[in-house]
Amino acid sequence: MDVSAVVALVMPYVSAAIGAYGSAVLTKAQDVAADETVGLGRRLLQRIWQRPESQAELQSAVSDRVQAPDDDDSLAALRLQIKKALAADPALVKELADMLGPAAAPAAMTVSAVGERAVAARTNTGIIQTGDDARAER
Repeated sequence: MDVSAVVALVMPYVSAAIGAYGSAVLTKAQDVAADETVGLGRRLLQRIWQRPESQAELQSAVSDRVQAPDDDDSLAALRLQIKKALAADPALVKELADMLGPAAAPAAMTVSAVGERAVAARTNTGIIQTGDDARAER
């Protein structure tokens, strides 16, 4: 899976975890009552932080985000540090994608047709026509 795609999937969880735990997100023990999203965000962020080469920069970005939770620049800086860590470690990208489970899978497309003579098509390169005695010319 592409690094940017995994980063985009990771960020909402990481942001929720930072919002709930602040800087302690990197060291907080499992909280039984923790919300699933916050808990997953904490686990994702801690897993990235376990990479020694990423610790200092990631900790700084988390601290900046805690200090300025509404600042778009602090969010961008955090996203950049996560992206750098993942770009340097393809195995970590796979591990995080596995942790995200179905959220990391491409969305399935559903095409439905409801009602009498309804038509559903994912892709159409020609004429679709319904009705009695219908005629179409190309």
